[in-house]
Amino acid sequence: GYFYSRWTKCIHSSRDLSDIVYIDNYIFNKDVFIQFNSTVGDFVGYTELGVFNARKWNSDSGQLQSERAQVERYCKHNAEIRLAAIADKS
Repeated sequence: GYFYSRWTKCIHSSRDLSDIVYIDNYIFNKDVFIQFNSTVGDFVGYTELGVFNARKWNSDSGQLQSERAQVERYCKHNAEIRLAAIADKS
């Protein structure tokens, strides 16, 4: 069979959340074939299918806007909750 998954992650290295990075990986058979990185601001393809999809998705301004907004909506929101929970325990 085939294996498809999508992993998202947020990376930050300090309590200052201005350096937070959102990464959205699309994986097929354990290989990342396309990735969105908020630092780059676009989709990047790593295989023939990934390059095709990246070109298509990068031309859709609505999809790009939605991915770029994940830093604020998903990453910073959850990081603030986690940092508050950690600060309350110390």
